[in-house]
Amino acid sequence: MLGFLKEPVVVTAKINVNLVALTVLGLISRLWGLCYPRAVVFDEVYYGQFVSLYMKRIFFVDDSGPPFGHMLLALGGYLGGFDGNFLWNRIGAEYSMNVPVWSLRLLPALAGALCVPLAYQILVELHFSHCAALGAALLILLENSLITQSRFMLLESILIFFILLAVLSYLKFYNLQKHSAFSGSWWFWLLLTGVACSCAVGVKYMGLFTYMLLLATAGLHFWHMIGDQNLSNVSLLCHFLARGLALIIIPMGLYLSFFYVHLALLYRSGPHDQIMTSAFQASLEGGLARITQGQPLEVAYGSQITLRNVLGKPMQCWLHSHTSTYPIRYENGRGSSHQQQVTCYPFKDVNNWWIVKDPGMQQLVVSNPPRPVRHGHIVQLVHGITTRYLNTHDVAAPLSPHSQEVSCYIDYNISMPAQNLWRVEIVNRESDTDVWKTILSEVRFVHVNTSAVLKASGVIGASLPEWGYRQLEVVGEKLSKGYHQSMVWNVEEHRYGKSQEQKEREVELHSPTQMDISKNLSFMAKFTELQWKILTLKNEDTEHKYSSSALDWITMDTNIAYWLHPTSGAQIHLLGNVATWASANAAALVYLCLSLWYLLRRRRKIYDIPEEAWQLWMSAGGICGGGWAVNYLPFFLMEKTLFLYHYLPAVTFQILLIPVVLQHLGDHLCRSVLLKSMFSALIVAWFSSVYFVYCTFSPLTYGQPALSLTELKALRWKDTWNILIRKQ
Repeated sequence: MLGFLKEPVVVTAKINVNLVALTVLGLISRLWGLCYPRAVVFDEVYYGQFVSLYMKRIFFVDDSGPPFGHMLLALGGYLGGFDGNFLWNRIGAEYSMNVPVWSLRLLPALAGALCVPLAYQILVELHFSHCAALGAALLILLENSLITQSRFMLLESILIFFILLAVLSYLKFYNLQKHSAFSGSWWFWLLLTGVACSCAVGVKYMGLFTYMLLLATAGLHFWHMIGDQNLSNVSLLCHFLARGLALIIIPMGLYLSFFYVHLALLYRSGPHDQIMTSAFQASLEGGLARITQGQPLEVAYGSQITLRNVLGKPMQCWLHSHTSTYPIRYENGRGSSHQQQVTCYPFKDVNNWWIVKDPGMQQLVVSNPPRPVRHGHIVQLVHGITTRYLNTHDVAAPLSPHSQEVSCYIDYNISMPAQNLWRVEIVNRESDTDVWKTILSEVRFVHVNTSAVLKASGVIGASLPEWGYRQLEVVGEKLSKGYHQSMVWNVEEHRYGKSQEQKEREVELHSPTQMDISKNLSFMAKFTELQWKILTLKNEDTEHKYSSSALDWITMDTNIAYWLHPTSGAQIHLLGNVATWASANAAALVYLCLSLWYLLRRRRKIYDIPEEAWQLWMSAGGICGGGWAVNYLPFFLMEKTLFLYHYLPAVTFQILLIPVVLQHLGDHLCRSVLLKSMFSALIVAWFSSVYFVYCTFSPLTYGQPALSLTELKALRWKDTWNILIRKQ
């Protein structure tokens, strides 16, 4: 029974020494001296703020992309015991002792290091020689820009890692297609493709470019499968469903999970939540939630409310009035109604309170039981402090003469009667009998007499003159076809009014609201709102000292100074390996010219290379050349501030194209032994130049050793490079 113990248990394993050596070299190149400099380097000042907010569980919105990359950086801080206490306000600021610099920079460095073996495996899976694959990996290893970007708390190296992992996984899956369809390894690589694509998109939306490329490639491959008569209809359907599940459904679910974790972690109110809706703010701990927690849910006749404009641009504001009136005549000579001003005020104030009144009754308190206001009901809005009614009439607004002035009505005993009836329209209603709800309902107020809609003026950046205390204009918009958020309001603060006497009511309006009903948004509601804010909320793009155009990247006519030592002159720059970038451009040009030549010749039924070599050439170009194109060309259509690091995913694919072209030239154009020997010698000389450039610029890549004034000037190979030289 125990006979198997008589023989030793033997485990055999195949170890690719090339792969192990490349991984070790990648780790050394990215992890060496990782804590240097112990100071804030370039965009660490930006991402570090978000890491601190994660540590303190404070909500934030970053319009640069989804939260997965930020969470990975925060994971490094968490593993290092970071408490979030550091002021990220200046590039070059020395890190305090509580900041785990090595831990914060570890994950980007590991991702950058693993890109080296991934490059090797991608070329192998494309069916190129191990020599070509080794060359691709070494080019990635010695690429100065990729080293620099991966050694700091930045996201590009993580993005490139997931992009390359997605490409490798798809190639492995595709190569298993003919012989091992639906096997365990087939499923593993297919699922990993979808997961890696989702992670790439979750780090930065630039990951979408490669994701679309792989979806198009998968679609093309499936199209070819349809023509395979050996596959049954059932088999084709299974293949289609498997790809749909792994490449679309699972990535979407994973993408949602990034936001779920993000929102679960950031449950505390902070400075960024003011751009969110009242419902979203109320779901966070502290902030608005402390004020609105437990308010009555249903707005009733007699309710005391504040109304926040949903648009929130140019800033959040609340419907407001005060005792001041519009001037009899404006500066341009136009006349006004001289009624009490109504504005949108960007601060919380007692003059933001309004009372919802039933036009058929005089009381300003909530009855028992309360009578809720529903969609389509007619109401009057009474200003809480001045007790004047919200009104509009056919008088031009002060800043928007094509719209109606909105005021609180004062009876001057002239032929201008009050027009103060408003119809409540719940925009996000589920039925026409919906009750107007606190925070949750988005409502429009339609003027009964003129059909004008109450609107926060769209005159962006403009505010009322001194007579209006620089507050924002509110108008009655006559052209109200269609939905616009500036016409939509929601109740933020709410109480049931109890005091009929004005003096008692004023005391009531000044007191805080404290009642006992909670309002929680669903995850999907939060996700939808946050996703929309990320996509639409754009900071004003300003010219940056190191910003550049997409055309500057190809020839590397630009650089970015990441860090400068305060005394020694040591510095770190984002600069690519000039020899590699020039070779990548040449390889792309050669590939394009050769492909066009082959296509023309094949059209004439002249086949210069075997069909297998042609398929290899086209598939490699589709992945490497296509990867460069989809990650580069879209930047010509973007209206945003661009930097050199945006080009790094594209140039990574372009670098992979170099050994593809070199092997093709060696195999099919160098036909004699002499030509092959000369070509090999040229490759050795060229690769020596790549290594020479890497070594020459390594002081600017790693920030050490410090260089003298003469040495720094010698490294300025282009006049457009901004090498920092201190004045003596």
